[in-house]
Amino acid sequence: MRVTEKGQVTIPQEVRIQLGIEPGTEVEFVAAGDHAILRKIARPEEVAERFAAYKGRADRGMSTETILKLTRE
Repeated sequence: MRVTEKGQVTIPQEVRIQLGIEPGTEVEFVAAGDHAILRKIARPEEVAERFAAYKGRADRGMSTETILKLTRE
């Protein structure tokens, strides 16, 4: 893979599929020593949707361990 004169690279299809990167998805590159990490930036709506899935599933009678188990499923 080569960097173009404009500093662009093509993200391989396998990586796009695995990360759920589609046209319009925001990503960021983070420098980490001599390499870079590509991360998908979650939109606020996506974060809200993830939390909405747990609404009403936990209550005060549950242990912390049980609640954490719910969030990991």
